[in-house]
Amino acid sequence: MKRHYILSALALVAFFSIGAYLFFHYDLHVFFSDRERAVERLTSYDPYDEIIFIALQILQVIFAPIPGEASGFIGGYLYGPYLGTVYSTIGLTIGSWLAFLLAHVFGLPLVERIVKPETLRRYDYVLEHKGVFIAFFLFLIPGFPKDYLCYILGLSHMRAPTFLVISTVGRLFGTIMLSTFGSFARNNQFWPLAGLLAFTGLILLVAYVYREKWLEKIRERATKYDGGPPVAGA
Repeated sequence: MKRHYILSALALVAFFSIGAYLFFHYDLHVFFSDRERAVERLTSYDPYDEIIFIALQILQVIFAPIPGEASGFIGGYLYGPYLGTVYSTIGLTIGSWLAFLLAHVFGLPLVERIVKPETLRRYDYVLEHKGVFIAFFLFLIPGFPKDYLCYILGLSHMRAPTFLVISTVGRLFGTIMLSTFGSFARNNQFWPLAGLLAFTGLILLVAYVYREKWLEKIRERATKYDGGPPVAGA
């Protein structure tokens, strides 16, 4: 078992070393700061642009504070709503699994360096092994810090295959929306884009208004099943 953890740690170190080199060598940081320059830069990597885009999505999950909305939009802009969704989903799934694995291997000390303490305390109830439905629902809520959730769930008793299913399916709606936004913008479909923006804005407004109530209900349900308030890292 100890050898397994050592090999996993070495593999992760090698992966991040290569990822960091590619991130700075190819100026991938522009994807998070300048959308137009990002599109121009990504297309210049043809025929490897799809691979680089997937790597971009992986990195934006692992480095959780980096927003993924820009990269999701770029995916739809470059590849259309279907391939954009497929490529984004591949990257998000791999990135989510790696974040989950990192937390599982290195434990609470690593997670505390990535996830804000108040966020970890606020959502510690998802650490319970009975929280599969709860975790899936959290992935569905717009605006919820899903990348942080991957690290938090890595501390739980949840099995990796279960995590992969709920994280992939839970992220899918948002991925489709962002890819569709990008596709409409590229094709100058302003009226469909305006309609989709209005629809998404309504969903976000409802989520913003009721999110705290939903999260409180989820916490109450988790506490009811567990017989008391959970403790992070327990």
